[in-house]
Amino acid sequence: MTDQINKMYIPTGATNVPDERGYFGDFGGRFVPETLIPALDELVIAYKDAMADPAFQARLAFLQRTFTGRPTPITYAERLSKALGGAQIYLKREDLAHTGAHKINNALGQALLAERMGKKRIVAETGAGQHGVASATACAMLGLECIVYMGSVDMARQEPNVLRMKLCGAQVIPVESGSKTLKDAINDAIRDWVTNVRTTFYLLGSALGPHPYPMMVRDFQSVIGIESREQIIELTGRLPDVILACVGGGSNAIGMFHGFRDDADVELIGVEAGGRGVTSGQHAARFADPSMGRPGVLQGTRSFVLQDEDGQIMNTHSISAGLDYASVGPEHAFLRETERAFYTYATDDETLAALQVLSTTEGIIPALETAHAVAEAIKRAPTMPKESIMLINLSGRGDKDLGTIMKELGI
Repeated sequence: MTDQINKMYIPTGATNVPDERGYFGDFGGRFVPETLIPALDELVIAYKDAMADPAFQARLAFLQRTFTGRPTPITYAERLSKALGGAQIYLKREDLAHTGAHKINNALGQALLAERMGKKRIVAETGAGQHGVASATACAMLGLECIVYMGSVDMARQEPNVLRMKLCGAQVIPVESGSKTLKDAINDAIRDWVTNVRTTFYLLGSALGPHPYPMMVRDFQSVIGIESREQIIELTGRLPDVILACVGGGSNAIGMFHGFRDDADVELIGVEAGGRGVTSGQHAARFADPSMGRPGVLQGTRSFVLQDEDGQIMNTHSISAGLDYASVGPEHAFLRETERAFYTYATDDETLAALQVLSTTEGIIPALETAHAVAEAIKRAPTMPKESIMLINLSGRGDKDLGTIMKELGI
């Protein structure tokens, strides 16, 4: 298993994307100020060189084992499966990775790349705080300066993660513009990068932004799918019937999906934030609301974006800070367009209920982001035969969300 960690899985045929311009079909590309083009070109070259360098790959694999704690296990959710009375449910335990979520996979890979490029100053953005914590953690380990931009609304609802970042030596800068959430944090991080592009590396946390970020983040997160493929076959003797993952920007989902994209019999399902319902206008379900979600450009890439008739970006809402974003990674838009993956949503109420169900049946408290995928499993598993296999990417643990959970539940 350890020999497989961080060997980049490249699908064959039509799924071998993006192209050299960074497009996944009609989605992706680069929509950035001219001053960033040389930096992105430099990043493409550096990334390709690193991926072709056995020494870089070996160091990343070593740190994933000894620092991150990979491979993370797959857990059979026996009591949840019995309670739902349908498919057998398995959980890929990214919540057990160092820092408590999948974000460390990408943060560590990009931080090593920044070090290789001689960039000592790192800027990052964060919503739920997990990418910020992962970035601060990786930078502390490598001795890099770390500046994290975070919306003040998200800082208030993710106080434990703000403290964790600061304890690791990061400077956390509150963002007061716009909705004061993830979109606005990304805006400020990009502005910082543009201003300091020669000395600064932008450590983007999700499969978003201009090329090569969507490809690069996917590749660093593909370790999830690579491990899962081998583990589920070892545990059950075959591939799963259904894979579920929550989708904000979409890094955990794209990392999981990537290992199974050539397996036509494996259904890939992403679960967006339905907020207070898709008819309420207070959600972050880019694919579910055709009146608001349609192709557009946001923060460097073309994908599905929640926007009004004039193309103005809509405010979003989710109980989970990490899914509270107006766009989605371009590769997810491509997978949906080509019908290789399917996307649905879970509301705030469904998410809270799912979190409690998993906690009481399995003793695992998931992050609110992850609980969206659990909510879909609760709906779907009872409709499936008992011999079916469902694999959920448990992308993070719920410690960071306890304040929000207690408030919502009136505890």
